[in-house]
Amino acid sequence: MKEYMQRMGRSLMLPVATLPVAALFMGIGYWIDPSGWGGNNILAAFLIKAGSTILDNLGILFAVGLALGMSKDKDGSAALSGLVAFLVPMTLVNSASVAMFQGIAEDDVNIAFSAINNKNVFIGILAGLVAAAMYNRFSSVKLPMALSFFSGKRLVPIVTAAAMLLLSAGLIFVWPPVYTGLVSFGESISGMGAIGAGLYGLFNRLLIPTGLHHALNNVFWFNIAGIDDIGKFWASEGVKGITGMYQAGFFPVMMFGLPAGALAIYQCARPEKKKATASLMMAAGFASFFTGVTEPLEFAFMFVAWPLYVVHAILTGISMFIAATFQWTAGFNFSAGLIDFVLSLRVPIANQPYMLLLLGLVMAVIYYFTFLFVIKKFNLMTPGREEGDGEETPDVAEGDNKFASLARRIYEGLGAQGNVTSIDNCTTRLRLTVKDTNTVDQAKIKATGVPGVKVIDDKNIQVIVGTEVQFVADEMTKLHNSGGLTGAPTGEVAKKSEVQAVAPSATVAGGSNDLYAVADGKVVPISEVSDDVFSAKMMGDGFAVLPTNGEVFTPVAGKITNIFPTKHAMGILTDSGIEVLLHMGLDTVELKGEPFALHVSEGQTVKAGDKIATIDLSALEKAGKKSDLIVVFTNQDIVSSYDLTKAGQSVKANETIGQTVVE
Repeated sequence: MKEYMQRMGRSLMLPVATLPVAALFMGIGYWIDPSGWGGNNILAAFLIKAGSTILDNLGILFAVGLALGMSKDKDGSAALSGLVAFLVPMTLVNSASVAMFQGIAEDDVNIAFSAINNKNVFIGILAGLVAAAMYNRFSSVKLPMALSFFSGKRLVPIVTAAAMLLLSAGLIFVWPPVYTGLVSFGESISGMGAIGAGLYGLFNRLLIPTGLHHALNNVFWFNIAGIDDIGKFWASEGVKGITGMYQAGFFPVMMFGLPAGALAIYQCARPEKKKATASLMMAAGFASFFTGVTEPLEFAFMFVAWPLYVVHAILTGISMFIAATFQWTAGFNFSAGLIDFVLSLRVPIANQPYMLLLLGLVMAVIYYFTFLFVIKKFNLMTPGREEGDGEETPDVAEGDNKFASLARRIYEGLGAQGNVTSIDNCTTRLRLTVKDTNTVDQAKIKATGVPGVKVIDDKNIQVIVGTEVQFVADEMTKLHNSGGLTGAPTGEVAKKSEVQAVAPSATVAGGSNDLYAVADGKVVPISEVSDDVFSAKMMGDGFAVLPTNGEVFTPVAGKITNIFPTKHAMGILTDSGIEVLLHMGLDTVELKGEPFALHVSEGQTVKAGDKIATIDLSALEKAGKKSDLIVVFTNQDIVSSYDLTKAGQSVKANETIGQTVVE
């Protein structure tokens, strides 16, 4: 659950990152025209409408961003499914639709349904999570031939819509009593004076993740229960020191407390992550101070460090209680930021509003030290504080291939396609889900130069890369999505990828296997192949033939299990269970199959003397590639003995050159 919540928090960063600029646009526009909200000034109108493009569609942004971030491979079809998931309840659970379902006038529909709109973050989060779950479950499903067009990723929006249809039906019955219950709760505490204001502040923050805070806001800010705190304040009506009590306590929190908390989060970040954390915290903190829009900051730690968010809610309640107790009041039209604070100073009913600044300074100190203590005491994973010591991305290759090379080598150490199930990343770490962490070759991963590897449990593992981890994650995702092979791998990773592609799992039957020369030429031990990966036997023992012509024959009798897409390699499984990789030439994957003509297909059984390929040796020479025909026993652990009798000799194709024995 902890890992899931952290993934959720990271995924929310994508839509949250759009909020500060929207808050600034609207805040500046409202400052220019505080009474007309753009009606009296074209520049103000332009800025306000630009900002509202984002803030009025938070639910959509969260649905799409969360669906994309929580999907296993960050595919665009997951984002599309998130949009579909959000649109279903928006259409089915709005006031007009419910009125039609119930056969009543729209004005008679429960007011709760008015909260189901594009701003509803709760519905957006729910839709995003459902869409991601549907994508992860159904994106690889193959339907029968008659329905094959709808297989895989095309199936995801369909099943997502069906799931949200059921959830929407449930919301029609569940949402009204929950909403009404919160309204009743608000009305019950409205007569409790300063204590009621404190409780309202506490629950206002606690309910933000669900979107139901609007139920309480309607009680205190508007005229549902006769309080109408916002309307009366700006009309300068009511009782001085009382009117505005459900707004005033937010100013110390939004202008001072939360920005101070952002500073604490920054200071708790790891040294190598402070720069990235500072960018997020500065933008979010300034938006909170200047405009009172707190979503960019709150959503940054709401899910990844939820205990800290509870502390924030409690501190908000305390601020509301203190301001109401001393009857310090101010009000807002937009939110409790600097803009509205300055504007509210002109309202006669405002009572000692400058004392809210003093309270704000006190709350800033409380927030800062409380956040520092809670984060460190409970080791909360606030932004920039994730485990890992990585500072720099290891330089495992030169130029533009650096990240691709590193991704491939780490991927192979993880067990490649056979073990890796999902790839994700945060600021400096690859967050990976595998079938079994016990099969991961940590030494191989560390050999790439990465700072560290951390096993979380039997399914989750993290590789610390550094601040450029995004580029490595992108390359690894491409590799994973392409079946484990992307582009033109070179060196060790190329061969290891090929083993994953061509080597089947074998059932050992026991017995011996004659080895045949794959071409006319000279037989050499694999240790003499001019490639470090093969010569070091990293992939297994074997031999090579340096051919004198382009005709290639089977090295063993068995079954063709796999053929590499670029035709330069294939796998053969012998009756006794030996997995054999035939690799034609060195680095020939780059030639994309052009010099190779194959005479066999996958699933075909071959025997001694069968011709399996023809190579254009002149094309290899022109491309600067060596023509070594390499034979590797990739499951060497089952070979009890191996004898290459004609090493160093010139032989004819199909000549017996040795034998392997399987116990």
